[in-house]
Amino acid sequence: MRAARLISLVLLLQARGTMTAGQLAEELEVSERTVYRDVEALSAAGVPVYAEQGRNGGYRLVGGYRTRLTGLSREEAEALFLSGLPGPAGDMGLADAVGAAQLKVLAALPAPFRDASARAGQRFHLDAPGWFGNADPPPLLERLAQAVWGDETVEIRYRKQHEVTRVVEPYGLVLKNGVWYLIGHVGDGHRTYRVERITAVEPVGEMFDRDEGFDLPGYWAGQAAAFLRSMLRDEITVRLSPLGLRRLKYNVEPYAAQRAAEDAGEPDEHGWVTTRLPVESPDVAQTELLRLGPEVEVLEPAELRDRMRETAARLAALYR
Repeated sequence: MRAARLISLVLLLQARGTMTAGQLAEELEVSERTVYRDVEALSAAGVPVYAEQGRNGGYRLVGGYRTRLTGLSREEAEALFLSGLPGPAGDMGLADAVGAAQLKVLAALPAPFRDASARAGQRFHLDAPGWFGNADPPPLLERLAQAVWGDETVEIRYRKQHEVTRVVEPYGLVLKNGVWYLIGHVGDGHRTYRVERITAVEPVGEMFDRDEGFDLPGYWAGQAAAFLRSMLRDEITVRLSPLGLRRLKYNVEPYAAQRAAEDAGEPDEHGWVTTRLPVESPDVAQTELLRLGPEVEVLEPAELRDRMRETAARLAALYR
């Protein structure tokens, strides 16, 4: 543990130049006293760490010293591809690996390029979780991530209407709108499990041979499309004003809005179009279409049209 910290200290000074004991302590998550002892150990080992006194002082490496201890381990190399997602990487227990990999890359860069990470971080940020999602990762996420990295077959207990047990080959993890999903191979096909519903993970003592042709992003895209098609199992007929057609994508599923735009007929003399809109149910459709106010008219089914008319009458009476 201490050896890794000493290497990190040298890499920090190599990448950033001069740093105070306080800054090093914050980066390494240790006390300043520990930093002082580590610097003494490095000096004793022949690493030319120099302490500058004064207001702008701190520790630095003398004479352009550069360590060659910048090779990435396999774990760090794999984790580097998650470095744009620090929150999710931390949730999976990979924060230390990501940090070490980034330090080694920075240390290996020529001096003029070492601000690349800071420049990118100041300009781009990916906030993966949803606005109102649970900030805490599922309790078993880190254990599942270990199984995914290690191609380790596990037995999981999964809570649906009742709890079931499955032996799963964990192929991947997907984060969608702040919710984690496990993609696992079971029997003769792949299945999707919501991680927060997994109540136990136990190793079965064997590894599985991963199908290298399995395309996780492609599989997830197909699953998402199939889920939307199964969810939007009904269709209704509506008339939309030009404004209503533009606003539709903000009030219904994007897939449904796209289908409605593609199926829209020619505009009438007022610019209104008639189209078919995929919906989950009449209840959900009523809630979504009421957001469009007078920019939409339901034509079919008659039951939904009657409900929209009754709601409009109640609104008119309320605001009379």
